[in-house]
Amino acid sequence: MATVTTERPPAKTDVERLHELGYAQELLRRMSGFSNFAVSFTIISILSGCLTLYGYGMNTGGPVVMSVGWPLVGIMVTLVGLSMAEIASTFPTAGGLYYWSAKLATSNAAAWSWFTGWFNLLGQIAVTAGIDFGGAFFVTAFLNLQFGYPIDPPHIIGVYAVILLLHGLLNTFGVRLVALLNDISVWWHVLGVAIIVAVLAIVPAHHQSVSFVFTKLVNNTGWGSSIYVFALGLLLAQYTFTGYDASAHMTEETNDAARTAPRGIVMSIVVSLIAGWVLLLGVTFAIQNYSGEAAATVPPAQIFIDAIGSTGAKLLLLIVIGAQFFCGMSSVTANSRMIYAFSRDGALPGSNFWHKVNKRTRTPTNSIWFAAVGALILGLPYLWNPEAYAAVTSIAVIGLYIAYILPVILRLRQGDRFVRGPWHLGRWSMTVGVIATIWVAFITILFMLPPASPIDMTKNFNYAPVAVAVVLIFAGGWWFVSARNWFKGPRVQGSAEELAAIERDLSEVGAA
Repeated sequence: MATVTTERPPAKTDVERLHELGYAQELLRRMSGFSNFAVSFTIISILSGCLTLYGYGMNTGGPVVMSVGWPLVGIMVTLVGLSMAEIASTFPTAGGLYYWSAKLATSNAAAWSWFTGWFNLLGQIAVTAGIDFGGAFFVTAFLNLQFGYPIDPPHIIGVYAVILLLHGLLNTFGVRLVALLNDISVWWHVLGVAIIVAVLAIVPAHHQSVSFVFTKLVNNTGWGSSIYVFALGLLLAQYTFTGYDASAHMTEETNDAARTAPRGIVMSIVVSLIAGWVLLLGVTFAIQNYSGEAAATVPPAQIFIDAIGSTGAKLLLLIVIGAQFFCGMSSVTANSRMIYAFSRDGALPGSNFWHKVNKRTRTPTNSIWFAAVGALILGLPYLWNPEAYAAVTSIAVIGLYIAYILPVILRLRQGDRFVRGPWHLGRWSMTVGVIATIWVAFITILFMLPPASPIDMTKNFNYAPVAVAVVLIFAGGWWFVSARNWFKGPRVQGSAEELAAIERDLSEVGAA
């Protein structure tokens, strides 16, 4: 007789379930299911990821990477997201991935949790860097068109720093505004894609052929293998499909989290897959001068200018910039919640400082600035390496997807012992998890490989392996020298009475 996987009886309330997991309700629980979806959809941000790496795709694979590579990656990412969503339903806590690893591991749980958390931290900071750095490219392109602002690394870094500063300030002082902007962001993205595609379909006198869009492969990398170059070009899509773990990190602020957070993860991927494909096809059909636009500092901006003129291009750039601003804002929000949860369990240097919650806003203010400053540091190599942005996106993909898949592997090892939440995959759970694991292993190796030939340390070196090695050496070294003696995985904050006391004190301060 077949063994049936156990399903956990749902707790009476979100707070009761959080208490079962060992935590007090310190953060305000005010997000709806739509808002939870909106955070992940905003961080995926097709208007950010698709367009900031569009130039990379033009040179590394060309149109076929946009038209064929995008849906290929999107389908595989959906399987990864489904596997993660099932676990999020069982463990709806802000710790997310590293908490899942701790609870799913049958041995060495603390070590699994430790390394999952550090890879997640690396990926989260790199995603924030990638988003806001991409936004800096587009803001600089707009300022250049409007005011003649220089497009060079120092000026782009300056804009990047300002954007990160604004996102830090918004998340610190504009908590309610951030929640509202997350909801607005969904419609901004959907309507923005519709407007951009419609304008590019109607206004230009010339469009590329269907054959060009779906079969043309361009190789400006110096490598001889078309298959290798096409695979490298998948970074455009794989990077865009990152950050949807935000729905898990926001569970302690979401109502009916065991159901709405899994839906937020999956729906953010599926909606982005469809809308992103439409956007990429619209932009690719509108290409006028491929070689000239591929060589531009911000290729989509040049495509807009060549297709519809300078004035129209400025308007489309403003739509993209708005989406990228929303995206970076949400990324800082989600990143700070992960830092807050990880430090709550003592895993970061200075954890007591990073875990502090602002008693007036009920947000982890110090963690917000950890996220912003960490992203700024990760973007600085662009000052001397023009390929640094692609490396940052590779770091984001590698760091996040390793963290995404480790708890999935542990869930597979549990088999029928896994206790399901109210949202699950049923009999498809194991099949989906195995395929997702194989895919993540493939892309982890792929995006550590050199993107161009010949390799030049100052022009095209992929420092993603260096960043990953630094995290492994630091986290691994710290683990074996010290942390294994005191880090026991996620800490419970106390008994039911102690948790209630924490919540009562916070409520009294907030009311005052």
